Amino acid sequence: MISARLRLMNDAAPTPLTARRVAEDILRNAILVGELKPGQRLTERSLCELAGVGRTTVREAVRQLESEGLISTVPHRGPVVAVLSEGEARDLYELRAMLEGQAGRLCVLRGDARHAAALHAAVDQMEHARQAGSMLGILEANGAFYAALNAGARNEALRQAMLGVQNRLAFFRFTSTRWPGRAERSVAELRAIAAAVVARDAAAAEAACIRHIEASAELALLVLAERARGAAMVRGGRRNAMERGLIP
Repeated sequence: MISARLRLMNDAAPTPLTARRVAEDILRNAILVGELKPGQRLTERSLCELAGVGRTTVREAVRQLESEGLISTVPHRGPVVAVLSEGEARDLYELRAMLEGQAGRLCVLRGDARHAAALHAAVDQMEHARQAGSMLGILEANGAFYAALNAGARNEALRQAMLGVQNRLAFFRFTSTRWPGRAERSVAELRAIAAAVVARDAAAAEAACIRHIEASAELALLVLAERARGAAMVRGGRRNAMERGLIP
């Protein structure tokens, strides 16, 4: 079970602040990997059981995740996992493309051979995970790739901004990776970014980052269409994605 992998264990009794942070991490990760799904109602009892903490700590954690845009409070229902509209998703992907394009450019200008090697290692890790059919392995490799990209960019404010946007869009990353052919395409897109960094071509790295996010955005909008309008419309979207070369 995914939650078992996410739970953070500590033999010592945590302080209230540490307990809150542990609860935040557990609940955040459960949302990011799709264990808690968009629109799902979050009861205090279930969250306490998942995080292994009391009600007061859970309430504090929920408030923090609400400030991050991962949870929203619905009148007469209480807290639910946030659901993005098509417009919100489009706006966030546009912002993500700008941020990650800048990260790619800065990684070339400020990074070194260690960062380039880490990018290639992460891409190889993702390819191995893809061949093994490991969804968590793909997501872990993706995280390692962006950790290397941000380390090379050497801009903490940019890293934090990217993380916030990525977390808001995490559901789409988790679901679109399962789309037939998307993981293979993602490996190729990330490999192009790594190659541009190795070549010390800032413009190419920025462009490759933007292309990767634009492809992700198109599939994310198809995921929204699938949820909102059903399988019939998605079949047409799948054909369109194939014609545009987003998936084989």
